[in-house]
Amino acid sequence: MPADEMVNALAETFRVLSDPTRIRIIAALSQQELCVCDLAKILGLTGSAVSHQLRLLRGQRLTKYRREGKIAYYSLDDEHISNLFAEGIRHVDEQ
Repeated sequence: MPADEMVNALAETFRVLSDPTRIRIIAALSQQELCVCDLAKILGLTGSAVSHQLRLLRGQRLTKYRREGKIAYYSLDDEHISNLFAEGIRHVDEQ
C-alpha cells in the first residue's frame, strides 16, 4: 500500500485534472507548446482565466513554462503527463 503522503499527492493531482477546462489545456499542450494568448484563443477564454488554470496545473507540476522575452510558453511538465492524458483518453474511448 502506498504511503499516505503519496496517496494524498496523487489525489490532489487527480483533483486538479478533474476540471474540463484544465483537461482542454492539457489536450492543447499535448500537441504543442503554447503561450497564454494562444491557449485563450483556442479555448475561447480570457487570458486571465487561462493564467489562473495554468497556475493550478503548474502547482501540481503538470505544466511548465519558459520565457522568451516577455512571453511565457507553456508545455506539459514531462512525458508522464502526456502518457497519463493519453491513457485517460483510451480508457474513456473504450467504454
